[in-house]
Amino acid sequence: MSKICPYCKALKFNGETMGMCCASGKVKLPLLAAPPEPLKTFLTGTTSESKLRLFKTAIDLMPTDTHKIVISADKTPPAQHMRRYNAPTIDEVAIVMVGDQFLPRDNILHKPHAQLLRIAEIHRCYDALQYPIIFWDGADGYHFHIKLMNPATNKEINKKCSAMHYYSYRLMIRQDEDNYILKCRQLFHQYVVDMYAKIESELLLYIRLNQTKLRS
Repeated sequence: MSKICPYCKALKFNGETMGMCCASGKVKLPLLAAPPEPLKTFLTGTTSESKLRLFKTAIDLMPTDTHKIVISADKTPPAQHMRRYNAPTIDEVAIVMVGDQFLPRDNILHKPHAQLLRIAEIHRCYDALQYPIIFWDGADGYHFHIKLMNPATNKEINKKCSAMHYYSYRLMIRQDEDNYILKCRQLFHQYVVDMYAKIESELLLYIRLNQTKLRS
C-alpha cells in the first residue's frame, strides 16, 4: 500500500481509485476514540484470550457437559422451511433482504414499560446501538445531515455526504491513525455487510424518488 492520499493520508494499493477514500478531500469525519481497557487489549493483544474474540455460542453457555442442543429438521414450526433451522456449516457473514427493499431496517429498543422505540438505520445513533463494542462511546454514525467539504477552503458545501462516501472513509487505513474497526474480526465482517446493505438501500431509495430527474 504505497500510494498515499494527499487529502486524508489514506494508504492505498497502486491502481486504486484516487477519490475512493475521501472523494478527493470532500469527506472529512472526526476520528474515532481509542477503546478503553480491557477492550483495547482484546483487540490489539497477542494473548490467547485476545486471539479468541469470538462471542460465546449457545453450546458454550451450557452449565454442564451433560447438556446438549438438538436441531431436528422434523420439529420445525408449521409453514416454516426446514433449511431455515439447519446448523451453520461455514464461518462466513451474509445478509438476506426479503420483501420490499425500501422498507427501513430499524433497531427496536425495548423500554421497561413495554413500549417500543424504533431507531431508523439512517439515524445517527444506529451504528452505536447495533455495534456497541465497535462504537463503545456512542459515537455518531451516518446520518443525512453530514455535509461534504470544499477541499480548498475546508468549509462545508451545500451537498450531503452519501452513505457510500461515509463508510468508504471510515474503513480506510491511514498514516498515524489506528483504525480499531478493522481489528474487530468477525464483528468487523458483520459491520461491513450491514453497512453495505445500508448503502444499497439508500441508492435504491434515491433511484425510486428521482425517476423524473434520472429519465431526463
